[in-house]
Formats: sequence, C-alpha cells, structure tokens
Amino acid sequence: MALLNGKTMEQVAVERLKTFEGNATDKDPDGYYLAYSGGKDSDVILHLARKAGVKFTAHHHLTTCDPPEVVYHVRTQPDVQIDKPKETMWQLIRRKKMPPRRNARYCCEALKEGGGQNRLVITGIRWGESARRSKRKMVESCYRQRGKMFLNVICDWTTKDVWDYIKAEGVNYCGLYDEGFDRLGCVLCPMRRDVEKQIQRWPKIAAAWERAIKATFNPSGVGGRVQFDSAEAYWQWWLDRDRSARVKDVDGQEVMMFEDQ
Repeated sequence: MALLNGKTMEQVAVERLKTFEGNATDKDPDGYYLAYSGGKDSDVILHLARKAGVKFTAHHHLTTCDPPEVVYHVRTQPDVQIDKPKETMWQLIRRKKMPPRRNARYCCEALKEGGGQNRLVITGIRWGESARRSKRKMVESCYRQRGKMFLNVICDWTTKDVWDYIKAEGVNYCGLYDEGFDRLGCVLCPMRRDVEKQIQRWPKIAAAWERAIKATFNPSGVGGRVQFDSAEAYWQWWLDRDRSARVKDVDGQEVMMFEDQ
C-alpha cells in the first residue's frame, strides 16, 4: 500500500481509530457507530475497526431498493446490524408525491442517514470519490443532527489503495464488483446513469420504481411548473433515457433528471 509520512495507509487509519476511540465512548458506551453500506469502502472500514480492536457497533440501513446481492453480502457479516426503515421507498415516494431527484434527495435522509444520533460515526467517505467529498474533513460535525460527528477514517485513500488492501488482507466483498459494477447503491439511484443496465439486471425492483413513480403522476404538472402528456412520459423523463420526453420549465430551461457529468 501507499505510504503516508513513512507509515502505511493501514497503520495511519488504525491509529486514527484508536486516537478517537475515547471521543466515541464518551458519547456512547458502545463506542463508534460504523456506517456499513455493503460496498468496498465500508468493507475496508469494518475490517480496520476489527483490526484496531476499538469498540463499535456496525449498522446497515436497508432502503428496500438495494440490490439483492448487496443485501446477501451484508448478511454474511455477523457483527453488522440490519436496520429496517419505518416505510419502504415505494411508500415514501407516494407520501412525498414525487420521486427523488438529484436536487431532491429526500430518500437518503429518510432511509439512510437517520442512525448514529449523538454518536461518532465511522464512514468510508473518500476525497477522491467526487468534488463534493473532496471538501470533507477527516473529523466533522453533522449539520443535520446536533451531537452527531463523523470520522472519515480512509478519506485520503485512493480507489487503488482500497482494492490493494482488500486483496492483501483477503477482505470479503460483494461479487457485483467482479461483474463490472464500480459503485454499489440503491437500484436506479438518481445519482447513477447506467439506467438500462440496472433495469435489465433487477427488473422487479425497476418495476416497483415505475409503479410508485407513475402513482405520483399529476396531469397538472410537477410542482405546478412542468407538465407531461402521460404517466409514461413522466417515468421516461425521470429515467432520462428518452431525450424526446425532456421538457422545459417556465423559464425556458431544460428540465433534466440527471446532470451532465
């Protein structure tokens, strides 16, 4: 692995976990709250926490639209608690009367970010993942929940560092990576663009999305601004796979489900 100030990235991460363990136990006698998604980065932080010997409880927040392969992988981790939501994604969409979008990601807050109140949360967030995450700090406070803090223990790791560690340590990971999926998360997450690939792979989950989204179709328009001829056009707009279904808002700006990357 790469070196940081003469130490391996693993050694630095383990030192970080040991250094802040007192802060975690001061907040809660169970120690750290480890946010485990089932992806490669969370596999690494779980392995590091075990190796460091620090006190922690690991939690996976089920979203109800997770790939079955990820759910199965999570279940192979004996020390990870699976927390079920109060309502499914499909119930949430109907209650909100609109599907989640890039600029309206209410699903993350409702289904994934509620745990860890007044705890020091270990995450697998890395600076190299996105421009937004590159601005995160190694230790930071949660702006949504007072008293909740984050330790982004592998924030300075690269993707290569992650895979090098997984291979060197024999860390078990979800098989979807071996099938060419580079990022794991909710099926048809608005932050992803490989729509057709996901619909083909998980047709039942895609059908559940379609039913829920079409149930929120309003002929009078989305938020009173955007109108569609049918529920099908509305669904295609959300997928952003039918460019002819794109529409413009009252200001003449094209309304897009996904931002260009």
